[in-house]
Amino acid sequence: MPLSSSAVSDSGRPVPSSLWRDADFRRLWVGQTASQLGEQAALVVLPLFAVLALDASAGQLGALRAVGQAPILLLSLFIGAWVDRWRTLTLMVLTDAGRALALGVAAVAGLLGGLGLPMLLVVAFAVGALSVFFDVAYQACLVRLVKRDQLMRGNSALEGSRSAAQIGGPALGGALVSALSAPIAAASSAVLFALSFLSLRRIGRRESVPERSQRPARVWRRIHEGLRFVARDASLRTVCLASAAFQFFFAAVMTVYLLFLPRDLHLSGTAVGLALAATGPGALLGSLLAARLPSRFGHGAVLVSAAAIGDGVFLFVPAVHGSAVVTVPALLAVNFVFGTFSQLVNVTIMAVRQTVAPDGMQGRVAATINFVGMGLTPLGSLLGGFLADAWGTRTSLLVTAAGMLLSPVLMALSPLARLGRTLPAPPQTPVASA
Repeated sequence: MPLSSSAVSDSGRPVPSSLWRDADFRRLWVGQTASQLGEQAALVVLPLFAVLALDASAGQLGALRAVGQAPILLLSLFIGAWVDRWRTLTLMVLTDAGRALALGVAAVAGLLGGLGLPMLLVVAFAVGALSVFFDVAYQACLVRLVKRDQLMRGNSALEGSRSAAQIGGPALGGALVSALSAPIAAASSAVLFALSFLSLRRIGRRESVPERSQRPARVWRRIHEGLRFVARDASLRTVCLASAAFQFFFAAVMTVYLLFLPRDLHLSGTAVGLALAATGPGALLGSLLAARLPSRFGHGAVLVSAAAIGDGVFLFVPAVHGSAVVTVPALLAVNFVFGTFSQLVNVTIMAVRQTVAPDGMQGRVAATINFVGMGLTPLGSLLGGFLADAWGTRTSLLVTAAGMLLSPVLMALSPLARLGRTLPAPPQTPVASA
């Protein structure tokens, strides 16, 4: 497939050199932003609905959250194989419509008093599954709609809006539940998905779809091709391993961290929330830096140094002592630095991944990395709890934070560290069986 195929419309008109002058990119950005805001709000609204309206127990609330997260592990690989065979914009529009419908039904049922926990579990699973579809599709979509040299700027814009949604979405959901009601808050999330639907529908550029063979391969074979492609490519294999190492130890760190803040530092719930919220503004700054630093200092140097700084900053947490006047500003600084440099890594990694993988493999590569990376988080959480019981929170924080540094070490020892200011040309041959 020619490299320019994703940068020229069917009418032959070139994509504007500036992304923000490109009306179709603006529509993609608006749609993705509204969708992410609706998704993040729903992650708060549905649990609050269960607690406030249905008087759910802790076990029931845990089950609700698990059901909503289960599609990441259960469906990611299948969705990745499926996304590569279809127009990503079509999938994004359909998933927005599905999530708006699911939350709209939940809102109406809640207002009428007919929404019980079983139905809420179904809604949570449906929204979670459709969100996995959307997240994989939008990562593959950008490659098909913009020039390759615009990927970093495009990813920076999209990831910046996602970070903003991670800050504003939960706050919006919680405020709506408190000020109005849980059903109205669910309806508001449905409206955001509908807004995304309308914006994405207005994209006029017709994206190119990778060529398919006359007899498409079975889904298991396509999944295997995705796994094999990641395993054979040194850069993608390192991204996968580094992501898995980071997610495993980060899950352990967060388990201990959430015990350390209230028990050892005696922080209130408000102070804990404030400390954790600093990650969001840091992520916004990281997204902005990702648009400039890799092209100035080199992608490899930025990846390794940003990962080392972002992960290593948690080594300072066990040393935090004193009253809230001292500890809260220190924790704000740690979380801000972590948010900035971890987001810089995320955006840069995404651009590398999108460049290395051919168009016909984008969905499967994204899904494979997400699956492997997120698959170890439950084990990491269990490790954090075990170490906190056995060694105490400060020692456990030090050990698990040191474990996070395995991620930049893996990158430093791989071809990723040697990537320069410009990324290598992507493969030009489509995947025949996709």
